[in-house]
Amino acid sequence: MGFEFDEVLARGGFDAMITNPPWEIVKPNAKEFFQEHSAVVTKNKMTIKEFEKEQDKLLVDEAVRDLWLAYLSTFAHQSAWFRAAPQFKFQSAVVNGKKTGSDINLYKLFVEQCANLLRDGGECGIVIPSGIYTDLGAKGLRDLLFNQNQVTGLFCFENREEIFEGVHRSFKFVVLTFAKGGSTIQFPAAFMRHKVAELATFPAQMGLQLPIELIRRLSPDSHSVMEFKSAIDMQIAEKMLKFPLLGETIEGTWNLRLTNEFHMTNDSHLFKTEPGAGRLPLYEGKHFHQFTADHGQPKYWLNENEARSDLITARIKQAKKLITASTVSAEVKPEMMQLDYESYRLAFRDVSASTNERTFIGTILSPNRFCPHTVSLENVFFDSIKNDKIIYNCTNINHRERIFLIAVLNSFVLDYLFRQRVTSHVSFFFVYNMPIPRLTATDPAFLPIVHRAAQLICITPEFDELAAAVGLESHRDGVNDANERAQLRAELDGLIAHLYGLTDDEFAHILATFPLVDEAVIAATLAAYRNYVHNENRL
Repeated sequence: MGFEFDEVLARGGFDAMITNPPWEIVKPNAKEFFQEHSAVVTKNKMTIKEFEKEQDKLLVDEAVRDLWLAYLSTFAHQSAWFRAAPQFKFQSAVVNGKKTGSDINLYKLFVEQCANLLRDGGECGIVIPSGIYTDLGAKGLRDLLFNQNQVTGLFCFENREEIFEGVHRSFKFVVLTFAKGGSTIQFPAAFMRHKVAELATFPAQMGLQLPIELIRRLSPDSHSVMEFKSAIDMQIAEKMLKFPLLGETIEGTWNLRLTNEFHMTNDSHLFKTEPGAGRLPLYEGKHFHQFTADHGQPKYWLNENEARSDLITARIKQAKKLITASTVSAEVKPEMMQLDYESYRLAFRDVSASTNERTFIGTILSPNRFCPHTVSLENVFFDSIKNDKIIYNCTNINHRERIFLIAVLNSFVLDYLFRQRVTSHVSFFFVYNMPIPRLTATDPAFLPIVHRAAQLICITPEFDELAAAVGLESHRDGVNDANERAQLRAELDGLIAHLYGLTDDEFAHILATFPLVDEAVIAATLAAYRNYVHNENRL
């Protein structure tokens, strides 16, 4: 670049840059590689075991093996250079004392390089995935854009009209414009647009002005941008911000900590394709739904002893890190550890989208079920340091509070917030940045929500212990009838909307943002909300 445009760079950089960079991750893709050498390999339709079996066959061929090794060798060096190069220092950031980890994506490199190559006052227009304004891994780039540049427009398309052929119709991408220098106070934005012609009317005739100050209050850790589409969206967000974010640790009440278990690829050697003595099922996201722990049959099982050994090894490593980072001198004893899978725990799907019927899909899992990394889990038992001692098997959220939390997260109100942030993954940091009332049994609104949610969750014998702990006799007090379940869910959503202090117009607006949900469900939910308000006003 310096040799081709030395005169331009000598005077400070480019006046303008327009680019549509590659959107590819700098990371080996085994299925993509072996597709070129086999008619059997497919990206989406093969199980892990089927692919590994075919890969082993292909690698017997020396020529294929050499090509595979050459392919692999290119990525480590590229990735290491990009992570170390001073010109790409905004590819990562520090959040809560930890460096954000993310695969190197070419579009992210282009964003930073464009900022590097512009002169002060120079302007850039770039077409990139929507992750630039939502993903934790792009937090450093958002700080670069907000703090050292002036964002002049963020126009987001959903590819429903196939603006880009060969790209999934639900994929979202943005036309981002910014000028180098200064800082951003507010910027115009429009989301979920479908026609390129609409760009001609932006920002004069469409879109909203988004204040950076509001973005930072809504997402203090990641500075993610919510997909506000109207002034009422901003009004609702301001109202919900009176409650603490779920990731805040608050003394004197319950808190949540999240974790993952087994990796679908890295731990696939543990997966068995048949049930058997001593084996426990692996529950993927597709095997549960909102308030329902059994939504499908597992296809993998793990030997409990093998899996437990792996989990204990990870726990010991975690505890030793705590000891190393402190003055504590303590022995880490595996026999003292109780593991998460042995208890009831909150779980939700990682893979999702704002264009699905519902975005947040969560429930409470019964004990003795393992999960892959595509399921995010409550870390029920974790190691911590207290009074200069390692504390094992520590948790401060009880069964009622756990059920209350999953009821709120599954509600239309919270799902509405998720849909304004999520692209394709409901990651930890999205959940931690949700404003959640930390109610307990002493709050009048708490038990009515817990009781209804427990009736939806506790419907099989595996939940008898949980049912008893929250005031039901057993799973027989749970509700299986579809119409009764629908009514319970409508009542829950009405109660939670009221809990957040939403007006009739605000809640109706939220429900209108779920176009794939049956109209009868929307009507019943709004009726339940209005009935609750009516009864309360009579009192």
